[in-house]
Amino acid sequence: MGRAFVYVILGGGVAAGYAALEFTRIGVSPGELCIISEEPVAPYERPALSKGFLLPESPARLPSFHTCVGANEERLTPKWYKEHGIELVLGTRVKSVDVRRKKLLTATGETISYKILLIATGARALKLEEFGLNGSEAENVCYLRDLADANGLVNVMQSCAGGNAVVIGGGYIGMECAASLAINKINVTMVFPEVHCMARLFTPKIASYYEEYYQSKGIKFVKGTVLSSFEFDPNGKVTAVNLRDGNQLPADLVVVGIGIRPNTSLFEGQLTLEKGGIKVNGKLQTSMDSVYAVGDVATFPVKLCGETRRLEHVDSARKSAKHAVAAIMEPEKSGEFDYLPFFYSRVFGLSWQFYGDNAGEAVHFGDLSGTTFGAYWISKGHLVGSFLEGGTKEEYEAIAAATKLKPQVEDLAELERQGLNFALTVSTKPQPAPPVEVGRSTSSLGVLEKPAYAWHATIGVVLAASIAGFAYWYGRRRRRW
Repeated sequence: MGRAFVYVILGGGVAAGYAALEFTRIGVSPGELCIISEEPVAPYERPALSKGFLLPESPARLPSFHTCVGANEERLTPKWYKEHGIELVLGTRVKSVDVRRKKLLTATGETISYKILLIATGARALKLEEFGLNGSEAENVCYLRDLADANGLVNVMQSCAGGNAVVIGGGYIGMECAASLAINKINVTMVFPEVHCMARLFTPKIASYYEEYYQSKGIKFVKGTVLSSFEFDPNGKVTAVNLRDGNQLPADLVVVGIGIRPNTSLFEGQLTLEKGGIKVNGKLQTSMDSVYAVGDVATFPVKLCGETRRLEHVDSARKSAKHAVAAIMEPEKSGEFDYLPFFYSRVFGLSWQFYGDNAGEAVHFGDLSGTTFGAYWISKGHLVGSFLEGGTKEEYEAIAAATKLKPQVEDLAELERQGLNFALTVSTKPQPAPPVEVGRSTSSLGVLEKPAYAWHATIGVVLAASIAGFAYWYGRRRRRW
């Protein structure tokens, strides 16, 4: 028993939804596309789970955050997929994939074949057991990666209003969940081994701003240590968290956000893996021509950084999915995926955006005791990264554009003095046209072959007439010789 499709998307997260929309825009025919997902619902915007879904008032619920509302596009409900002839195979685990024979085998024994496979399997949350700890199965120990996790977390939150929550981890999930828990009037303590929160991205100065803000909301921080064990009641419910530094924290709820691991196991030994993900080229194509990979699971060339990277963020998932579909459907029109790394978060009344790479030396600007401030990262004399808190739409667009341009920076003190104005100036400054290579057709560069100015044409005519006249004279003279 089996089914066959032209295109199969394996995975039902953010990337799958954006890929599906792009397939329909370019012109996929009904019955050609299939999406296979372990989740029982159509693709949705995963960031909603740690933000709007956890709010105590008017919380976000499906179908309000199905893809692709995160980019102000159509909302792809199950009805939308049906209307466009896209098969949704939900609640289905794929047991194995044979990329040479172009077949997938589901856990129910069904075989699904394809011509082109788009891998959008994303990543899974790391569990405590992978670090030698027990307790993940306790009813009040929660992770947050999918809709089932979010529903479980909400249920526990509602049962412990006014109680104590311990958040393990100081990254995205930790910071966003801690804010949501505090809004739900739960006492929150964050525990992480680093010296400050968001250690992979924030500088100590930036981290201090957010830690102080969180503390003003009643959130406590225990840094430089990790969880060592739990205390349980007779029903197996966690009552306290034991830390390696010897401290014990009371807990009615524990949220674990200690990282993710890409879902690559189905392709080990079949596709080239690199940096924890599936290696792809600038077309998002894997080592097998008929297989593409996008989102958290893909390791792709990042031109700004000059190396391949695997990026864990919704923006990368959205844009890589759209680019891969364009490369599949219209290969002659699609170029290389030129992605500017982008990360953002919104908690309480705060909102920040980061573009590029946090490599080199950080230069802070603005008033870190106010509402708007930022930082630039300078590496090898060029701007490679920009961060801004509390900016306007135009200001965020400016730091993105400036980072993309990688302008040269010679004076760090002057950069600090100019602050946000540097990005605003650079982003609006006309850029010089790229030089045209000698002997290269200008039409291949998208440049009009017609001269730009009338005097260019005049000189060309005069020169051509001179050459023709010389040739005529020279030819007659040779005949005389």
